[in-house]
Amino acid sequence: MKCLQIEQSLNLQGNVKIPGSKNSALALLAASFLTDEQVVLTGIPNIADFDVITSIASDLGAQMTRLDNEDVLIDPRSIYQTYIAPEKSLKVRTAYYFAGALLAKHGKVEIGYPGGDDFVSRPIDQHYKVFEAMGATFTLHKHTYVVEARELHGADIYFDMITSGATINAMLAAVRAKGRTTLRNAARDPEVVDTANLLNQMGAKVKGAGTDLIHIEGVSSLHGCSYTVIPDRLIAGALLISAGATGGSITVEDIIPEHLSSCLAKLIEIGVDIQTNDNSITASSTGKLRATRIRTGMYPSFATDLQQPMTALLTQAQGKSIVTDPIYPKRFSHVPQLMQLGADMKVRSGTAFIKGGIPLRGSHVHATDIRAGFCLLIAGLTAEGTTTISGVHHFERGYDSFVETFQSLGANLSMQPLAEEKQSLIRQYV
Repeated sequence: MKCLQIEQSLNLQGNVKIPGSKNSALALLAASFLTDEQVVLTGIPNIADFDVITSIASDLGAQMTRLDNEDVLIDPRSIYQTYIAPEKSLKVRTAYYFAGALLAKHGKVEIGYPGGDDFVSRPIDQHYKVFEAMGATFTLHKHTYVVEARELHGADIYFDMITSGATINAMLAAVRAKGRTTLRNAARDPEVVDTANLLNQMGAKVKGAGTDLIHIEGVSSLHGCSYTVIPDRLIAGALLISAGATGGSITVEDIIPEHLSSCLAKLIEIGVDIQTNDNSITASSTGKLRATRIRTGMYPSFATDLQQPMTALLTQAQGKSIVTDPIYPKRFSHVPQLMQLGADMKVRSGTAFIKGGIPLRGSHVHATDIRAGFCLLIAGLTAEGTTTISGVHHFERGYDSFVETFQSLGANLSMQPLAEEKQSLIRQYV
C-alpha cells in the first residue's frame, strides 16, 4: 500500500500542460461504440479509469488499444455480448454510458450499478426516465440492471434536475433511435458539448449542446472519425488553486479559459491575480488571501468538483469563509481530514464554515475521492512539517502524473510505502 508524503512547499512556480478531460474521455470512449467503424481519440488520459473501460471493452468483444503515439483506437465491430460485470462497473461511475451506447444497436444491455466516487449514492433515476421515455424497459436485480428495447424511438424529455451524466446518456441513446428527441433542462457542461461534437463528427445530428435545449434527429448508422478530447478543466482549476494557496505563480497551458470562468472569478475575489490568453491561464498570489462565500451549481456555476480543492485554499484566507454544496451535500469527507491538519472548520447541513488564516501542521490524512485528494495535497503543501496522504489510488483514477507535475513546480512530495501501523487506521474508509 502506498501513500503520498508531502513537505511544506510554498511559492510553487512553473508551467503545466493540461491533459485531456477524464470526465469527457469516459463519455467519448463509450460513444465510440455507437459507430460501425473504427474511431481514433487523441488526448485520452492514461489513468486507472481508462484501464477499467479497456477491460470492459474487451469483455464485450470490442478492441480498445493505446497506440505508440498515445492515441486510442476503438473498434466496436466485434462486440458479441453486452453484459458488464458488477465488479467492473463498481470501479467506474460512468459504466452507465454503455447503456446508451449499446442499446439501439444490440437491443439489450445488463450493467452493474455505478461505482467510482460515491457521495452517498449518486442517483440514476433520470437515466431510467430517459430510456423508458424512448421505449425501453428496466429489470432491476440485486447487483445489476437490465435495459431492453426492441426499438428505441425519439421522445420529448424534461429532466427533473440538471444532470450531465443523464444528458450525455440520453444523447447516446437518441442518435440511433428512430425519430426526433428533445432534451429539456439539459446540462450545459463542456463535457456534454464535447460528446455532441464527437457524435456529429461520426454522422449524428445533434443541435443545441451547450444550451438547456438539445435536439437529436436519429440516424440509422454512424461512421468512424478522429477526434481530440477537451482539456481537463478540473485539473487546471486545482493547479490554479495551488498557486493561490502557496503564494506562487502557475501557468496552465492547453486549456479553454471559458470552461473555468466561475472558478477564475472566485480566485480573483479571494485575491489571486489571474491572467488569461487564448489557451492558457496564469494564477499568481502573494499569499494575502480574503475569505469568501461559495455555492456550487451546475455549469456554468461553480463546479462541485472544485469545491474541495477550493476549501483547502480558504483555510489560508483571513476571515470566515462559507462553502455550500447543494449538488452533493454530503461531499465533505475532506473536512475532518483538514481538521486533522489543524484547520478550524465545521460542517452543518451541506455547508462548511471555515475560519481561515490558522497555520496547518503536518499529519496523516486519508483521501476518500479524487477531488478530496487534491484538497489534501494542496493543504499539505501549506502545512508545517510532513503530511502523509493515504488513499492515493483515487489520484491515479484521475491524473496519472500528478506527482511529477507538482515536483516540476517545486513541490517536495513523493510516493512512499505506507507504514504497517498506518494501514490499520484507514480501514474505516475502504
